Amino acid sequence: MDINIKHYRLKAGLTVSSLAETIGWSTSRLSNYEQGIRAPGLAECRLIVAALNSRGQKVSLDDVFPPCVVA
Repeated sequence: MDINIKHYRLKAGLTVSSLAETIGWSTSRLSNYEQGIRAPGLAECRLIVAALNSRGQKVSLDDVFPPCVVA
């Protein structure tokens, strides 16, 4: 899964801690998703997008979690 959480978080000027706090998660949980250590489910993806949008970004689910291209 190609994940753009970090890209949009940095674009918003947010730390991992501040975005995680907005969602109500631990910093390590969000960091694991950013690094691809863990894969978020749909509900978690929606929470991340909502948190980014609440902090000034205008992103969609597909922006942050681009669909896979199957050849």
